[in-house]
Parts: sequence; structure tokens; C-alpha cells
Amino acid sequence: MGLARLTRRRFLSASACSAFAAVGGPLHGQLTPDAPPPKPSTRAANAVEAKLDAYVAGYMTAMNAPGMTLGLTDSSKTLRAVGYGLANVDAKRPVTPDHLFEIGSISKSFVALALLQLREEGKLDLHKPILDYLPWLPIAEPFGPIEVRHLLSHTSGLPDAGELFLSGPEGRHTQGFAPGDHFHYCNLGFGILGQLAAKLDGRPWRECVRARILVPLDMDATEGVITTAARARAAVGYEPFWDDEVYARQGRLAVSGNLVTDHTAGCIQSTPGDMAKYLRMMLNRGKGPRGRIVSEESFALFSTPYIKAEEFSPTASYGYGVAVDTLDGHTILRHTGGMISFASSMHVDLDGGIAAFASINAMQGYRPIAVTEYAVRLLRAEREAKPLPEAAALTNAEEVKDAADYAGTFTAADGGELVFRADEDRLSLQAEGKSIPLQRSGADTFISTVPGVFASYGLVFQRDVADSSDHVSAKAGKNKAATPGKVVQVGYGPRWYAGQGYSGPSEFAVSDDYGAFVGRYRSDSAWGGDARAFVRQGKLFLLDTELTRIGGGLFRLGDEGWNPDTVEFLCVAEGKARLVKIVGMDFWRVEIP
Repeated sequence: MGLARLTRRRFLSASACSAFAAVGGPLHGQLTPDAPPPKPSTRAANAVEAKLDAYVAGYMTAMNAPGMTLGLTDSSKTLRAVGYGLANVDAKRPVTPDHLFEIGSISKSFVALALLQLREEGKLDLHKPILDYLPWLPIAEPFGPIEVRHLLSHTSGLPDAGELFLSGPEGRHTQGFAPGDHFHYCNLGFGILGQLAAKLDGRPWRECVRARILVPLDMDATEGVITTAARARAAVGYEPFWDDEVYARQGRLAVSGNLVTDHTAGCIQSTPGDMAKYLRMMLNRGKGPRGRIVSEESFALFSTPYIKAEEFSPTASYGYGVAVDTLDGHTILRHTGGMISFASSMHVDLDGGIAAFASINAMQGYRPIAVTEYAVRLLRAEREAKPLPEAAALTNAEEVKDAADYAGTFTAADGGELVFRADEDRLSLQAEGKSIPLQRSGADTFISTVPGVFASYGLVFQRDVADSSDHVSAKAGKNKAATPGKVVQVGYGPRWYAGQGYSGPSEFAVSDDYGAFVGRYRSDSAWGGDARAFVRQGKLFLLDTELTRIGGGLFRLGDEGWNPDTVEFLCVAEGKARLVKIVGMDFWRVEIP
């Protein structure tokens, strides 16, 4: 689902899916680095399954995933539904194919298909403004009317807010660009579409999705909403033990609390067997065991690449509720899903006729994309009677091939120093009498792997060129060959340190009212957690993201002029803002370091 994206979870979302740290606290319960590798709930029946099982065991250990569920299918039958690892770490209860896992934003494809059914029935016009159907929506459209199709393709211009209704009764979600101009992932949009489906169908979403998709596909184990009633059938979910610190790959996890939601951006729970049935329908272009879910025409609308969506991959576009991409020359439908304590991935190879779904019961800023992609490649090779491919090597996130770039002493204006040491392909911070191993989390950003020690913020290095983004892919977290500029400065929260070769200014003008915004804020929402606002080099940041002022206490996240995601500091008393709305979510000041 990915709500409240500016959180510690969001900060770490740039971590590579194939990366892991080698140190850190133990997982909640009895799982330790010395635990045996995760075993599948059923034995491998062939070479493909054996190869995939071996990869999953290494992947789960590397990624600190307690449990995983996996469903594989071709266009005619389920090939495998299997569980790995633990559904409950404390009870040492293994994952079985019967356990429910939250599929997150993969739910968006269900919403899109239900709406395409309503279109076939003459109840919906995709080109009609959404306010014609739901005139009560709390949205403002300064850049033009939002049509249903814009919401389906994340091109509405609305912010990526979590909830439709803001805490202030007069609050409105406001567009940042003209509909269709940009791809901007928007959970709010699919929350609105869920409201639309319920209205046109004449029944709540849970009944709508069950009647229209789950029953026709024989997905008897799947739940259309997340409730405590289904918790007994669900795997236990885990999240970072500390939500106010950066999170290293092998960091300590804790049991997540109950979640109850019918938010259609991500409210479906399913099993690997049921998800195999769902993906099989896609392989058959909308046809299920009892007939068509949607027509050929509707499936074509569903799977058409309308706009580039590089958030999924450099080659991906977005259709209606699903990403459209290529893999080894084949057209694939793909999506991921991130919940508070679950993360999922699917790959549907339309040309190859095979598909895979995977989900893990821990949210640590990554999705099991590598697993579903490798599963599809293995199954395709088997179908084509080709040698089975080897999996890409799992890489340690503490492996920094260009560690020497960051080594050296960096000095603050008050004389404070940060000393970084490179030992071959490892980078460490020498501070507080300790050598702190660092884990790469972005292009030139690293995090501490030691809980409580330099763990409030990332260590953000800057180079002496304006654009070195091609040096390391921040989205993929992979080392790339390039000729980057020299590292000359580093920031840690409000602290700024200059290194050898820095020739820029040492003093920076600061807006008089920024002091009122600086501080720590907390949200009561399970999606929120902790947020710290600070000033560095005269600029205002929130969780290492620079803010661009729009006016007064209202700021835009980042520097893209069209970005509709905003931060607003409110309720200034005694010279301090007491409330900040981060993309519509309320965070309250806490006077705690």
C-alpha cells in the first residue's frame, strides 16, 4: 500500500533488494544469525523448484525475512504454492500455504478490474470526471478536471496521501499538475476509486470484490479487507523494533499490531494458492475457470502502458492498477505491495505464459521482487527447454566498492569531526570510541548498523559536481561504473561537515521562522512513526528530504515544481510549531531528543 511514504520505512526504500547488512541486533524472538536456513513447506519436485528453494533460503537469510509465501502458475494450472520460514517467530510456527499474507498495492489491480467490469455494464465512463460520480470528494482541481482514467493510471495530479478525509473538516487534497502530465504514485487515488466501485456496485468493497473477482476465480481463502477476525489465519507481521532510527538490514524486528482497514489502495489478504489463481486469470487475458472476469477489450485497457513509471523500473510504464514492463524481451505485468509489516511482489509473463507471486511478513523497505523475477526466468527456461539460469549473487549492503571515495576527515564549523575509514570494500565511521560499520542506503547515503549510535539520520555525502546521480542508482542501490565528482562534504541531520577540497561557503543564511519548524514530531497512525525537521546549510529538511517553500509554513517535498506532496507546519505557540501535516497525515511535536 505504501501510505505515509515519508517515514523511516520510506527513507530506506532506496535500499537494494539484493543487499543486506552483516551486523545488528537479533530478530524478535528466537531467530538469530545462526538459525538454520528457511525450509520450504513442501519438498522440491523438480530442478526448477530445487534451484528456487536454494535461492529463497539464501535470500531470506540475507534480507532478514522471517517468513515467505510463494505461488507459481502457468496458464492452465497452479505449479506450486509453498511457504518458507516462520509465520510466528516466538512460537516457531512455520509458514504454510494456508497462511494469509497482506498483498498491499497489488490490491490496486483488483480495483481496476472491478471498475472495468462496471464499465462493461454501462455504469462507468472512464473519461468522465470523478466529481460527476462523487461530488462530495474533498479535492481541489486547480489544474483541470480529474477523470477516472487519471486515477487508475496515477496521473491525476493528487498527492500520495493515505486518507481521503483530513483531520480539518475544511481540508482539501490539491492537485500539483494537470491530469495526464506526470506519473505520481497515488494511494489516495485508489482510495477514491474504491469509493467509486462501492457506489456504482451498490455494496461495500468487501462484497463487491468477493462477488466480482474472488468467487468467480474460486479464491475461497482470500479476504477482501483486513480485519482482526482473520488474524488467526494470518502470518504474524513484523516491523523495525525502533521506528525513530534508521534501520539496517539485519536490525531487530518486533511484532506489528493489529491492522483493520478497507482502504482499497491495499486491503486484500491472500494465500499463495489463491494468488496463483489470480495471476492465471491475467495469463489468460481476463478469463477465469467459470468464464471471463473482463472482456478482451477491458483486459487490453487494463494492460496498456499509458505513462512511463520509472518508480517500478527504468523500462516500466503504468496501465490501470498494474505496471507494464519487459523482461528478457517478454511483456510482463508486475506490481509490488508494501504494508506496515508485509511486502509483496508479482510478475506475470504474458508472452511466456508463466507467473509468480511472493510475500514476506516483514516490512523493511524492500519487496521480494528478486524472488518473483527469478522464478519467472526459471519457469520460462524450463518451458523453452533451455539451461536453467543462475540467480544473481546476493550482495552485502556493507560492501562499498568505492569506499575510498568517502574516506577522510570532515570538519564542522565548531571544530567537530567525523572520520570515515575505508578497508577495501567496507566503510566505517570512527566515532564515540567505536568503529561503526556503514550500510549503503542510496547513491551517496549511508546508515549506521549499530542501534543507537549515529542512528537518528542518514549520513548524506555530497560531491563537488551538481549531478552525480548516475554514479550509483539510488533506487536500485547498485554500484555503477562512472566518473563521479569528489566527495567534499557530509551531512548528518542538522550537522554539516566539510572535507578536503571543499571550496564553497561556510556560512549560510537561514529564514527567521525556520526555528519554529525544527523539532521532532510523532504520529499516532501505524503508518506514521517518527519525523524530525532540521536546518542544514540554510535549508529545511524533513527526514533527510529537502523541503521547498511554497508560502508561510507550507512546503513541497523535494524540488520538483509539480510535486503535489506537501508538508505544512501549523499551530505555532511559544515560537514552536506544534503540528505538522505530512502529505495530509498529522504529526505532533514531542519535546524528546
